[in-house]
This record gives sequence, structure tokens and C-alpha cells, in this order.
Amino acid sequence: MIEIERTGPLATVQDLGRPGHGGIGVGVSGAADRGSLKLANRLVGNDEAAAALEITFGGFQLRAHHAMTLAVTGASCPVVVDGRPEPVNAVLRVRAGQRVRLDAPEAGLRSYLAVRGGIAVEPVLGSRSTDLLSGLGPARLTEGTTLAIGHAHCRIPQVDVAPMPAEPAGDLELAVSLGPRADWFTDTAVEALLGEPFEVAPQSNRVGMRLNGPELTRARTDELPSEGMVVGSLQVPPSGRPTLFLADHPVTGGYPVIAVLPAAEVDRAAQARPGRKLRFRRIR
Repeated sequence: MIEIERTGPLATVQDLGRPGHGGIGVGVSGAADRGSLKLANRLVGNDEAAAALEITFGGFQLRAHHAMTLAVTGASCPVVVDGRPEPVNAVLRVRAGQRVRLDAPEAGLRSYLAVRGGIAVEPVLGSRSTDLLSGLGPARLTEGTTLAIGHAHCRIPQVDVAPMPAEPAGDLELAVSLGPRADWFTDTAVEALLGEPFEVAPQSNRVGMRLNGPELTRARTDELPSEGMVVGSLQVPPSGRPTLFLADHPVTGGYPVIAVLPAAEVDRAAQARPGRKLRFRRIR
């Protein structure tokens, strides 16, 4: 068992989500930065899809009821075990009764804490992920929550640290594919999307990132019937300010999507804090 003593701005249980239920209106959800979740699980010898903790902007603390092995990946944050600094992207051994604290990250936004054996909350539709839009899965973590740890079935890899590149400074460049509704926008709008910076607005969360920047004007003003949405979609409402859909996005939408980010780029975008400047580069 682990006991949550502080949650910070937001802490949830996440795995790789619940794919295959879009037909009944259920989104995939899962970790916002899937690559970091997978790495944390690999470091402690879990299956990549095991449930772990997604911690937004630090301020988090847990107490271990038993000895355990854990790893912290994603946003590079100070990790402290009973007053002793520990590295991120590394295998950590924690004794019974010790406290693990994650402070505000030096760069990035979301950190992932995996425990060997995985977080063993009850799955919903095959996933242990918290979906903040639909309300499916476990509730967001609160102080005093206790979580059971599952049984480990894999050997711990013979590695202590996984070197990861530092978060790049300056504007974050992200690759996009135009479409499926790029033809609903003027040439000027497409040029602005690919040539001007956009800033992550404070009104952003796991559902999507609102972006401030040049207005993306439409060439067509008629209504678009609702159609399926995927993670990484850049949807443009009537305001002309795009929203980048993240893990808890709706499964359908009625505003045109001007471009879509590949999965690896979504992971990188999910680490962008409010105020970060994004630039989009066309790949096709």
C-alpha cells in the first residue's frame, strides 16, 4: 500500500487508457505523456501498460507502507526520499514508512511515478485510467487516499538510470499533418498555423490545450456535422483560436480540425506549461 499525503495541483492514476469504446462514446484517456509512463514502468519491471501516478506540477508526497521499488519520469522534478535527494529516470528503493516527495518540476509539466507491481485500483472497461471528461475510472487523488500495489511478474531490467534529453529551451516545435479539414480554412490561416507562434493558455487541462495566437480564419462558414476526434487534433472553434486535444478529449466534435499531431508529438506537447510558445512544422 501507499498513502497519498499531498496531491499538488492534480494527481491521478493513469495507464495506457481504454481504446476501442468510441462507438459507445467512451474516449481512450490514459497518460497524457504515454512515452514517459512506459519508461517509468519499464524501469521497475512492469508491463508498459501498468497503472502509475500522473502528477501535475509537483507538490506531491506519498508514504510507503511497505518496502517498494519505484521510478519517476516525465517532467524533471526534484525527488526527495525522507530528506534525501534522488534522481529522476532512475530505479529507487524505498523502505517501509519512508516518504517520497515530488517538488515542482524544473522543466515540463507532468511527472510519472511507477511502483513495481503497478497501482491496483479496480479497472473500468479494462483500464485503471482517470478520465476527467467522462468521470470514468478512479477519482482524482486526494490527501489520505490509500492505493494497493499489485504483484510484479517481470524481472527488473539490469539498468539503474535511463538517460533522457533535457527539455529544450525556447519555443517548442511540433510536427503536424494538415487535415482532415484544412480546406475549410483560408491560405492565410494555414500560413499562420505553420509560420507564427502560439502560446499555451492557462485554460488548459488533460482534455485539451487552448492556444492563443493569430486567428485562423475559415474559408467556409457553413456548419460541419459532428465527426470523430482523435488525440492530437487541432480543432478550431468560431473564435479562430485552436485547441489541441489531449488524453481526455471528447470522442466527437463539430468544429473543423485543421491539423493533427502524431502520437510522439502529443507526448511532447503534454509537457508544455501555460505560457510556453509552440510552433508547428508540417510533415505532410
